[in-house]
Amino acid sequence: MTKRIKGSCTTVLVGKKASIDGSTIIARNEDGAAPLNPEKFVFIKAADQPRHYQAVLSKFNLDLPNDPLAYTSTPDAVSGHGTWAAAGINSANVAMTATETITSNSRILGVDPLVDQGLGEEDITTITLPYIHSAREGVLRLGSLLEKYGTYEMNAIAFSDKDEVWYFETIGGHHWAAIRIPDDAYVIAPNRLNIDQFDFAADNTLFAHDLPDLIATYHLNPDPDQVNLRHIFGSSTIKDTRYNNARAWYGQKYFNPERVQDPIDQDLPFICRTNHKITIEDLKFVLSSHYQNTPYDAYGTGTDAQRKQFRPIGINRNQELHILQIRNDVPASIAGIHWLAFGPNTFNAVVPFYANVTDTPASYRGTGECDPTKAYWLSNVLALIGDSNFGLYEDQENLFEENTVAACQHLQHETDAQATAQPDLPAYLTAVNEKMAAIAMANSNKLLGQMLALGEPQMKLQFTLHD
Repeated sequence: MTKRIKGSCTTVLVGKKASIDGSTIIARNEDGAAPLNPEKFVFIKAADQPRHYQAVLSKFNLDLPNDPLAYTSTPDAVSGHGTWAAAGINSANVAMTATETITSNSRILGVDPLVDQGLGEEDITTITLPYIHSAREGVLRLGSLLEKYGTYEMNAIAFSDKDEVWYFETIGGHHWAAIRIPDDAYVIAPNRLNIDQFDFAADNTLFAHDLPDLIATYHLNPDPDQVNLRHIFGSSTIKDTRYNNARAWYGQKYFNPERVQDPIDQDLPFICRTNHKITIEDLKFVLSSHYQNTPYDAYGTGTDAQRKQFRPIGINRNQELHILQIRNDVPASIAGIHWLAFGPNTFNAVVPFYANVTDTPASYRGTGECDPTKAYWLSNVLALIGDSNFGLYEDQENLFEENTVAACQHLQHETDAQATAQPDLPAYLTAVNEKMAAIAMANSNKLLGQMLALGEPQMKLQFTLHD
């Protein structure tokens, strides 16, 4: 069976001392190989988690533990090619995003080839997230599965709990390495192997048991004086200069405008720090960005060649954006927030859904058929119209996003204050999430009406007696 790959994501990670409120945050655009790949938002109860897992795209299968946790999930809304759970927060307040497709090179693939019938992005969240109680435990579980069963593709995965953020990259068919992101740091990770400096003796790294020996035995390290995993196992190609590097450059430029860097630089840093406390709004801007205020903006005034030179972060192939936040200033029962938006990020808004629930909002549970009463399809309609004349609709979109997030955050503040008094908190939070979804859908439809009012007078199909 031909493997189906969602190969164009962008990941952003934030340590708890780098965020504005002390939360750990892991976020990712899930991008498809084609523009439309319907997604949904669901809640998987422990009783509904399978006890035996069989992949669809390979022969990989395994028996799963009998004590799964419940979790939120953003899987595909079309059946027949696997679950692709993508991201979620489990009932132990551990978050996971999987996966960021990354690059490799012929040296490591010659030593440790990919495994055609191994595990892949289709499987990773479903077989890992329900069984972990910390971010570090997630790294170790996934690492052991990867070493045992192998993988048919290169992927990066992130885990977080209230204290730690970990970033994990697969290496060849059976190897892997992971690093804990410092509490005061952030990361922008496009579709390439991203980890650079790596210390096998440090407390903040984990890796396949034989990885150091593998490097030495097969002479894989091109550097005489450092261990840089991007140099050893990754790529440095012309495609990287056009498809990947500029995304890291723009995100780092946003958080650190004082830096002077080149968008095609192959050695942009992996772990970064900024004096600016990072907000949810910052993450949404970066993950929606198309190189605003540079010559490379797809909607800007640069030359045609400049506007097409680099692959934007916000793109027509965005399927969903999740920002998984584990808060440290509230009780654990309301700490997990699964921020979510569907469709191209230029014309959507993230909604702060609580993770400790019994179900997800009906308008976000999705359908594979085009249905503008569902959030996925309505967001795509807004993006298509908006792309036709970005300058005409931009101000209305900015107001829509600001008003939607503000209204949802106001509801969130009220809910946080009242949560401890609720006799059935999951049911209460489930009802609050429905209100959040109703706000987002109502504002989206209002924006649609505004766009029609602005756009229809611009139609070419018109004629008056005064023409």
